[in-house]
Amino acid sequence: MQDFKSTQYAFAAHIRNPDVNAAPDGIEDRRMGVYRELFFNNVEGFLSSSFPVLRSLYTDEQWLELARSFYHLHRCQTPYFLEISREFIDYLQSEHVTRDCDPPFIFELAHYEWAELALSVSEQEIDLSGIDVDGDLLKGHPVMSPLAWLLTYAYPVHGISEDFIPESPSAEPTCIIAYRDENDEVQFTEVNVITAKLIQLIESNNNITSITALESLADELQDVSREAIVSGGKEILEGLRNQGIILGTRQPGQENPV
Repeated sequence: MQDFKSTQYAFAAHIRNPDVNAAPDGIEDRRMGVYRELFFNNVEGFLSSSFPVLRSLYTDEQWLELARSFYHLHRCQTPYFLEISREFIDYLQSEHVTRDCDPPFIFELAHYEWAELALSVSEQEIDLSGIDVDGDLLKGHPVMSPLAWLLTYAYPVHGISEDFIPESPSAEPTCIIAYRDENDEVQFTEVNVITAKLIQLIESNNNITSITALESLADELQDVSREAIVSGGKEILEGLRNQGIILGTRQPGQENPV
């Protein structure tokens, strides 16, 4: 049994990184080659399809080196294939050693691309119980869809491509709401910093109404009138409700439905 386990470990180590770890004794290299290509190509192919923009910024050699290092070094915590992209995000955040060819926004761009896949396969269901879909957005507490995520980045990740590769962060954060619409299609909408702050205030305090949150923002933005902040905020909230990002309202103090 011990010999069998040793063979298994040697087999797995070789499959992960054949350049560093020798194949187990007694196994024909042609047979090992089938496994080497099958396992790695599956993982690399999934990464390429999950992160197409990030992939396009690398040469074939640079990308394969990145995929191989993830494949070799990261210990996935789930057996599910759809979770590989989440594991890749974890790898980039905590384990990857930055190379000269890596853009400074590698993690943010990967996270932005991951969000689309994660939302598309999410099994989270929308529960409208206790929510007034036509409620007053200023007097009530707006309820965000669980399939709407506020994402904030230092780089304009939504515009990055082979033709646009920013070298430094933007002057202001890039704030994006990723959400799944009524047709189960993932959409992205960019919002300004003030709208992002409003959403954060609402989500962080179950007791707050929108008008209270807007008045709090007006105190911060002393160069903008309170009336303009409130009226503009109401228009923004209505737009978010029309998109399905806000489901409706409930009474302040009530817990969001699970």
